[in-house]
Amino acid sequence: MNIVYPEDQSSATIQRLLDAADSDVLLLGDPRTNIDPGPRMFDRMADVIRETGAGWVYADAVGHPRIDYQRGSIRDGFDFGPIVAVSVQAARQSGIDSTWKLGALYDLRLRISEKHPIVRIPEPLYTASTLDARPTGQKQFDYVDPRNRDYQIEMERIATAHLKRIGALLQPRFERVPAAAETFPVKASVVIPVRNRDRTILDAVRSVLVQNADFDFNVLVVDNHSTDRTTEILRGVGDSRVKHIVPERRDLGIGGCWNEAIYSTHCGQYAIQLDSDDLYFNESVLSRIVAALDAGPYAMLIGSYTMVDFSLKKIPPGLIDHREWTRDNGRNNALRINGLGAPRAFNTAILRRIGFPNVSYGEDYAVALRISRDFEIGRIYESVYLCRRWEGNSDSALPLEVANRYDLYKDWLRTVEIQARMRR
Repeated sequence: MNIVYPEDQSSATIQRLLDAADSDVLLLGDPRTNIDPGPRMFDRMADVIRETGAGWVYADAVGHPRIDYQRGSIRDGFDFGPIVAVSVQAARQSGIDSTWKLGALYDLRLRISEKHPIVRIPEPLYTASTLDARPTGQKQFDYVDPRNRDYQIEMERIATAHLKRIGALLQPRFERVPAAAETFPVKASVVIPVRNRDRTILDAVRSVLVQNADFDFNVLVVDNHSTDRTTEILRGVGDSRVKHIVPERRDLGIGGCWNEAIYSTHCGQYAIQLDSDDLYFNESVLSRIVAALDAGPYAMLIGSYTMVDFSLKKIPPGLIDHREWTRDNGRNNALRINGLGAPRAFNTAILRRIGFPNVSYGEDYAVALRISRDFEIGRIYESVYLCRRWEGNSDSALPLEVANRYDLYKDWLRTVEIQARMRR
């Protein structure tokens, strides 16, 4: 048994390899990497397929553990490593669409997963060269790069077809946003969770206070027990619109800090996100977001942002507008990608029904998926937000262990959401 290296991932190429397979197990390798098989890699992967009835098997590499596959692992960027073993019988039974130019292997994997287990071998069976050594803070924006648009369109079509086959596809029919049964002290609250951002927090708060609006608004800064000068800076702002909230608990993540804000008596009809190292684009952002929420009316609205360095100079990839989102299919495609954009704004009454998970990664994604199941999410495709990328970002260069944990959690969120949609 040998590794076959597909020259591309078109339907014609993958189908040809399946037709030519002379064994019950086909090993597919990535031609862009150098793979050094361990002494029993071939036998081990083949044995696991035969013994478990798996349709697709992958393994850890030396120095590179991976994560287990689950129903929600439908993203096209799932890290299987540079080699996978495929049951030829399962692949032939599952079939692939004949039209794909770029995504036939992705289509095959999803089709196989519908009827057969996808199994990880938690053993380092080989060593391999690194395919993409960029830090996580750079990789995460590949899917919104205009140069990848044709690829992304094809991946969306494949994922959508998969969701339809398993009964998890949502049609573009949305619940109406009900009138709130409660009263609010202001029209809008900007929520800023913060811990140890003494270099940026004052800029963030000031970008809210200078907003021109014909409605009342405030700023809910949830100070998660900062140990630098952040607390001192906030106490010195001297503006009654700034509500400095210090939680009693010391075990809160970013999501827990959001809950402190939205369930407080200070929270307005709309809760609008601003990270502690970011800024609003200009002085009309708040008015524009609130007007858009009112016009929908929407349970949630997401804007667009511009990537800048610490000194606010524009950096690649520049504008992140998530134009892949469409009204008809956005909430289905949201299950394939890792984020929906920023800034995020919410109808507080609806948000209070759901709450945030008490984590510091994926908390916004969890809420967006849940809201999108029932309600339409509004969009602003022009930049209203400056997103600073600097060494202080929590996701700028994640260690592999942390990146794996984050990916596993988001896959779990997708698993829960897919199962809920299948039960509708």
